[in-house]
Amino acid sequence: MAYVITDTCTKDALCVDVCPTDCIHPKKDEPDFEAETQLFVDPVECIDCGACVPVCTTDSVHALEDVPEDKKEFIDRNAAYYKK
Repeated sequence: MAYVITDTCTKDALCVDVCPTDCIHPKKDEPDFEAETQLFVDPVECIDCGACVPVCTTDSVHALEDVPEDKKEFIDRNAAYYKK
């Protein structure tokens, strides 16, 4: 997993728009968009390009090694989303 999205995500989808591999979900047109409280980066599909980081207005996207200590639980949450 290259990047992790945390709970400060507002689902504005700016990261979705710039992602070259379409690895951030759920998108606004997907059934679980309303139910989820944040977006998630697919750990397999992410190519570690970093395009999502500068467009995030809430500082919710972090490189795996830079996830703040109090947000480490979101590493597992992001991975778990794609195991459904």
